Amino acid sequence: MAAEEKTLVEILEEHNPIDLAKYINYVSAPQAGAIATFSGTTRDTFEGKVVLELRYEAYTPMAIRYLKSICSSARSSWNLHSIAVAHRLGPVPVGETSVFIAISSVHRIDALDACKYVIDELKATVPIWKKEVLANGEVWKENSEFLERRLDLGKKDGDCCGKKVEPEVRDKKGCCGAKVKVNEEGIANDSTSHEGSGEVE
Repeated sequence: MAAEEKTLVEILEEHNPIDLAKYINYVSAPQAGAIATFSGTTRDTFEGKVVLELRYEAYTPMAIRYLKSICSSARSSWNLHSIAVAHRLGPVPVGETSVFIAISSVHRIDALDACKYVIDELKATVPIWKKEVLANGEVWKENSEFLERRLDLGKKDGDCCGKKVEPEVRDKKGCCGAKVKVNEEGIANDSTSHEGSGEVE
């Protein structure tokens, strides 16, 4: 890989905070006139409910492959110098960063557009799952980008294994789509008004 095409992708195991400076320093270069960053942090409320922390799980080898592919696609669309992507696993308390992206380029428009593309693709395709731990329970979350992508795939050909596939249309509530509540017996209950298993596919 050429020095001008540096890419760093890391999935951090539990209790390893993301060192933002490390990734910004990684993408810094004299020829880069812009560094765009995205920091996804745990907020303290969601739809009026108190959030204590987020918990992330991943299929790490596949997540790394997907992230590298996303970075490669970004390079083919924009003139980028360096890319760094880090995602935490395990518990992420309120106020801490769960995902961080830093991208450098000669001009800001490339870095800004690529940064948005990388986070959107990460949320739509990478096998990382999020559980919200609330003051009154826990909820596995599907990203709205994942749900939209799944619906788009169903609309493209609508045909799988000789059967017509009808995508389920869901009401979009907030930024993060459907929620699943797991009760004390470990049984998933869909906590939105529409039908669905809430399972991550």
